[in-house]
Amino acid sequence: MASAPILIRAQLQGERTVVRALMAHEMESGQRKDGDGRPIPAWHIHEIVVTLNARPVLTLRCGPSVSKNPFLRFALKGAKAGDRVGLAWLDTRGERRTAEVQVA
Repeated sequence: MASAPILIRAQLQGERTVVRALMAHEMESGQRKDGDGRPIPAWHIHEIVVTLNARPVLTLRCGPSVSKNPFLRFALKGAKAGDRVGLAWLDTRGERRTAEVQVA
């Protein structure tokens, strides 16, 4: 799963930058059972860090109730065209994924 992409876009809209990110991840809650009745272990993103020009600006802590392939949309103040917005996640298995985009 670690090789699955994060699709990210950051666009100036007036005085703010709107960031949209789609993260490919199964996000298993640990509440379901497989076909043989055995519990499926929890496996989900539990931390997301957003950076602006390599400086952290937002940290999210997620639980097992977040849906498969989570989508985030938020706005940042202070970003300019050409700045770099990064997003990194860490899941409960220790897998990580990062992506970075330039503000358009």
